[in-house]
Amino acid sequence: MTDRLPEVPDRLDELLTRAAAAHPSRRAVVTDDFEMDYAGFDARVTAVAAGLQALAPEPSVVAVGTVLHPDTAVAYYAAVRAGHTVAVVNPLLREDDLLHVLGLGGACVALLDPELNARLEQVRDRLPALREVVLIGAGTDGLDRLASPAPLVPVARGAGDVAALQFTSGTTGRPKAVRLSHRNVTVNAAQIAVAHRLDGATVTLNHLPTYHPMHLNSAIAAGATQVLCPAPEPYAAVAAADRHRATILYSLPVRLARLAAAPAPDSVSMTSVRRIASGGSALPAQAARRLSERFGVPVFQGYGLAETSPLTHSDDPDRPVHGSVGTPVAGTECRVVDIDSRSVLAPGGVGEVQLRGPQVMLGYAGGPDGTGVEPDGWLSTGDVGRLDEDGRLFLVDRLKDVFKCDNFLVAPSDVERVLRRDPRVADVVVVELADAGHGAVAGALVVLADSGSGTPTGTRPDTPAGTPRDDLADVVARANDALPYYQHVRDAMTLDAIPRSGNGKVQRRLLAQLLAERRPVAG
Repeated sequence: MTDRLPEVPDRLDELLTRAAAAHPSRRAVVTDDFEMDYAGFDARVTAVAAGLQALAPEPSVVAVGTVLHPDTAVAYYAAVRAGHTVAVVNPLLREDDLLHVLGLGGACVALLDPELNARLEQVRDRLPALREVVLIGAGTDGLDRLASPAPLVPVARGAGDVAALQFTSGTTGRPKAVRLSHRNVTVNAAQIAVAHRLDGATVTLNHLPTYHPMHLNSAIAAGATQVLCPAPEPYAAVAAADRHRATILYSLPVRLARLAAAPAPDSVSMTSVRRIASGGSALPAQAARRLSERFGVPVFQGYGLAETSPLTHSDDPDRPVHGSVGTPVAGTECRVVDIDSRSVLAPGGVGEVQLRGPQVMLGYAGGPDGTGVEPDGWLSTGDVGRLDEDGRLFLVDRLKDVFKCDNFLVAPSDVERVLRRDPRVADVVVVELADAGHGAVAGALVVLADSGSGTPTGTRPDTPAGTPRDDLADVVARANDALPYYQHVRDAMTLDAIPRSGNGKVQRRLLAQLLAERRPVAG
């Protein structure tokens, strides 16, 4: 175990109360055309919370789903301040998964951006618990109309009560709802602030597609300023960082890898940034070194799970070891166990990573407290790694078949489920394919009903109708229309049959290699 735990308030929304009291005029959330100080942030949260109490007088679940926008921060804290549990919804979900997560979470109110709400409307009649939807984000005035001058009704919520639901994908491919207590989230916010050396002078640049609670809460715990950069282009983040005098740049590994590979324009500089932080998946060591050399600042990364609020590890922000995700954050333990015997391994041994600490979840919604956690508090991650003599964690592989495209988790079974809806699909396996632009993408090996083709096939309908190539292209196109972009099938081929082991297991890595090399096999 590392350093002692930082002190935190009992409730998540009190992080904001404390920051507003300490430095009311300090900028809290900033974009190119918007600015909100801590006092204004706190007052707006209280007004919106009062409106939420009028919509839902009893404690319940409030879903929040938008792209990177200041309304997200207000809605997130307002839901908690109103005494509700906030459920963070990925704004890129398609209809089926949106139906699943909102139903699983039991949301009664949803604060969504217009694009997400348009997809919700297709399935809303199947969500009887969802009573109200408020549009938030760019081009809306939903929070203005929701805000109320009425006094808040006191709600007895403490450190051990559920503050948030964070959705994730498991081995089954269906998202699970992780139940996080107020203490889970507030402690982790403080752990991150310490590990990343955030303070009142820090200006973070969030170059992410969505507003992750990790960055929101840790900056507020430190009283830092957050700058939001929704533009996906790598140099848009560099320019925004310079305009707003950011001191730390947060981005995705895939975006940082693009930045490392892109030619450097003479007109672009990054003079105020002191550190670049990567998280969510592995940043290649070569890309980290190139970025560090180009901009003359350390590039570091960390590790965590939705089940751990999320951060459990961070590399040294000033002296990172590229390829490592660092050591545990304060109050957190990490060990590596043998995959078969479950015995604890010495440094250097490769096995499954287990974690224990105050940020480990209560459990999953729909199950008892502690579901997925051993009786002594250890959480098995499903990731394979090793520890060095200094306690640094190096991730080696994953036990699960899931992968990340643009930092979004992709479960092959999710994509397979959609492909199998097509009556032309007799069998299918979805695999991970390495991709320089997105980190990884989905590939599919498909057995078409009565096709017997056994030939590699592209995803474009560029041959006459009725051929296996044309059928496969149409199957893939229809499936992609029902999936968010990061689950899209980017390459596919037909097979006579899916090769399986004697006990019926599919070897996805072998099939991924087969697809990558474009070599057909017969059943």
